[in-house]
Amino acid sequence: MKLVYRILAWAVAVEVAVQAAAIVGALFGLTTWVTEDGGVLDKAERESHSTPYPEAIGFPIHALNGEILIPLIALALLIVSFFARIPGGLKWAAVVFGLVILQVLLGVYGHHVPGVAALHGPNALLLFVTAIATARRARASSAAEPAHA
Repeated sequence: MKLVYRILAWAVAVEVAVQAAAIVGALFGLTTWVTEDGGVLDKAERESHSTPYPEAIGFPIHALNGEILIPLIALALLIVSFFARIPGGLKWAAVVFGLVILQVLLGVYGHHVPGVAALHGPNALLLFVTAIATARRARASSAAEPAHA
C-alpha cells in the first residue's frame, strides 16, 4: 500500500505539471492566433465548439484533467492513506485532497468572482510542492522500515 500511496502522490504532482503545460500551450496558441493570424475570440467563437488553432485543445484538457482526473487521484490517495500505515500519511493525503478541492473551486469561481482567479496559480504551485513532499515522505517512511526476514 505504501507504494500505491507514493505512486498516487507522484501522479498528482505530474498531473499538475500537465495542467500547466496544457493551459500555457492553449494561451500561447491563442495569443499567436489573435495577434498574428487575426483571430477573434468572442462569445460566438467560444460557443461554436470549433478548434480555431491546434493548441486550443489545451483548454478542454485543462478542464477535464482539473475537474475530474486530479480529484479522483487525490481521493484515491486519501482512501489509500487509511491502509498505507505511513506516519502522517493520512494528514498529508488530506492536505493534498483539500488543496485539490480548493483548486477546483478557484478555477470554477475564478471565472465569476473578481480576484479569485489570481489565487489559482499560487495554489497550483502549493499543490505541486505538497504532492511531491507527500510522495517523498512516503518513500522516507518505507526506507526507515526494518526489513522482514
